[in-house]
Parts: sequence; C-alpha cells; structure tokens
Amino acid sequence: MVNITIRNLTFSYNSHNILDDLNVVIENSEILSLVGPNGSGKTTLIKCIDRILKPRGSILLDGQELERMSRQEVARQIGYVPQSSSTPLATTVFDTVLMGRRPHIGWRVADCDLDKVAEVLERLHLEDLAMRDFSQLSGGQKQKVLIARALAQEPAVLLLDEPTSNLDMLHQLEVMETVSSLVKEKKISAVMAIHDLNLASRFSDKLVMLKEGKVYAAGEPKALLSEANISRVYGIEAMGLNALGRPYIVPLRSLDRGIA
Repeated sequence: MVNITIRNLTFSYNSHNILDDLNVVIENSEILSLVGPNGSGKTTLIKCIDRILKPRGSILLDGQELERMSRQEVARQIGYVPQSSSTPLATTVFDTVLMGRRPHIGWRVADCDLDKVAEVLERLHLEDLAMRDFSQLSGGQKQKVLIARALAQEPAVLLLDEPTSNLDMLHQLEVMETVSSLVKEKKISAVMAIHDLNLASRFSDKLVMLKEGKVYAAGEPKALLSEANISRVYGIEAMGLNALGRPYIVPLRSLDRGIA
C-alpha cells in the first residue's frame, strides 16, 4: 500500500501554466477522480504523476521523491492507462497484456507471468480476444486491453486517463466495477481523469475539481458536486438529485449561451 503526496506542483507549456501550484494527497486504498472542464489539467496531472511530463514541485510516493526513483521502480508501483493507444501494436491481445509484466520479468517470461495475464483477461472478460490482433480491435476493446495491461503490472497505484471514454454503458459499468473491486481487494489506489460526473460520483471516494489548472475544491462527492460548484466550474445550470446515496447531476442549460 502506498500514498502519493503532491506539493506545489506546476507545469507549463510555452510559459503558459497548465497546472498551477497544486497540492493533492492520494490516500491508500481509495479511488480519487479528477474532474473539471476540458483544459483544466486533468490529463496533464496524470502524466506528471507517471513521469511522462516533468513538472516543477514535488511528487512523493510514500515519502520518496518520485523523480529520484528509477523508471523500473516507478513502473513496479504505478500503472498507467492512456486514453487510447496512439501507436498500433502488431501483436496479440495476450502479448499486449503481457507487456504489463515487464517490470517483473527477468531474462525470460515465467509461468507466474503467464498465469497473471490469463487471470486479468478472464477478470475483464477478454479471454475470447486473447489471440486477436490488438490493432484490429474496436476502440472500446482496445481501451479494456490497455486497462488489462496495467492491471497485469500489479501496481500499487493505478492511473487512468478517461478509462470509459470509448465504452458503451455496459462496458463502462464493467470497467468501473472492476477498478472499484480491485481497489478494495488488493488495497491499491486509483486516480482517474474522468468527464462523466455521475460515474465519478458513484465510484469515487474523493474528487478533486480542477479549474484553469488550479484545485477549485476537493472532498467527497456528496460535498463537492453541488449545483453552485457545477455552475462556477462548468458554466452551466444543473440540478442535483440523489441516487443510491450519491449525488446525480442533471445538466439543464449553458449559462454562457442562455439556452433554455
């Protein structure tokens, strides 16, 4: 079990701050969702935690500076699921998921590595696709395979960038339920950049609401997803309902355009 502490984190593109002095704590065994409008810095923060981008400030993994750890050390602790695979992989689904075992593999693949891949494929109901070419899959299927690859890594922290963006409702629920059960069973943590506030509300322990690269608010969904916060951050009028003991957001109209 690990926790992540982010202190005074700033990241800029061409002298323009995308993230501005962020302070966030990600606790053990929790699902934390990053929410906010496009351009608020959700994906950038995920990439900073995974060391794809190099920010100013500090990211501590159980008190240890992330930038002082080797890439392999980080890979053994943090699994990253991008929005999509930008590079076509000329390999089978099984071999794609097996890539997630790279931080643990020595000179050769062991039986335990193959068993772990088979276990993850079964858990995500991907076993029928195991010998399919990854590049020939649908967008939603590819997304699930990328999640499986990260889970095969057996990380202590799972980073997911829009994990449900290409999935239908059935597969959205399947992925979110899988992440939720893994967090509870394996006592890992998950950090998700997600647009769907209702999925975030239902499955998250804590939300961090970003606006223009800053933390606008942080806390439990019940406290954070108020009509006032939605209005100020998203620029819309919304109605908050209660569903399964969690807030459910119904967007009504754009405040900028005044459309009824």
